[in-house]
Amino acid sequence: MSTPKRRAAVLGSPITHSLSPVLHRAAYAELGLTHWSYDRFEVDEAGLPGFLAGLDSSWAGLSLTMPLKRAVLPLLDGISDTAASVEAVNTVVFTEDGRRVGDNTDIPGMIAALRERGVDKVESAAVLGAGATASSALAALSRICTGPVTAYVRSAARAGEMRGWGNRLGVDVRIADWAEADVALRAPLVIATTPAGTTDALAAEVPERPGTLFDVLYEPWPTGLAARWSARGGAVVGGLDLLVHQAVLQVEQMTGRAPAPLEAMRRAGERALEAR
Repeated sequence: MSTPKRRAAVLGSPITHSLSPVLHRAAYAELGLTHWSYDRFEVDEAGLPGFLAGLDSSWAGLSLTMPLKRAVLPLLDGISDTAASVEAVNTVVFTEDGRRVGDNTDIPGMIAALRERGVDKVESAAVLGAGATASSALAALSRICTGPVTAYVRSAARAGEMRGWGNRLGVDVRIADWAEADVALRAPLVIATTPAGTTDALAAEVPERPGTLFDVLYEPWPTGLAARWSARGGAVVGGLDLLVHQAVLQVEQMTGRAPAPLEAMRRAGERALEAR
């Protein structure tokens, strides 16, 4: 009797750049899960309900990227406390009784990536940007930062959003204008959550002995800021570190196999980026 096929995939728009298939397939190969497949699908907010409705019992789970992390919420039967804390889901697991359960592995993934570099606690931190990733960064900081977090933003609306997330997550969020972002680089931990190119102008402002930079981008890599930070002797955590750690948690939840093969997944991600 053959083993039933199991399926998983990453959804989003755009999605062609996603490294998730590379990471998950590497995990399946390492774990000997030859009956598992992992694909990518271009799905936007309007198409998400129909996509979910068309899935059969072979599906084990989904990874979600933008713009679906909040759009999926009303389509789920339940979400974890972690996902609820930021109202964003990047992982959906289909249970044996047919329920759709959402989680957010970005937050513990950030914490694990920092811990891997020896960052367990900090007295203060700075966040560059105020988008969806910034709210996950605040949630991660709520667990490891004992003091204030300064968010560097471009608009009053974004400032209000970050204050709101701070209140919700119990983080002492202080707001500063993006024009003062060079000051952020003096913090013991800096989390850059902005799109590619946004922080390039800050590279020249990196101090002599910087602390830790967590730049959530993985392509292009290194960013100008990350390269300068490393050259100055500072510790750098990159977007691939985050991607791998959050994918490890997804693989464990979807397959029920733990621990997932982190190093094999990391090597696969590195090879894929080098080939681009």
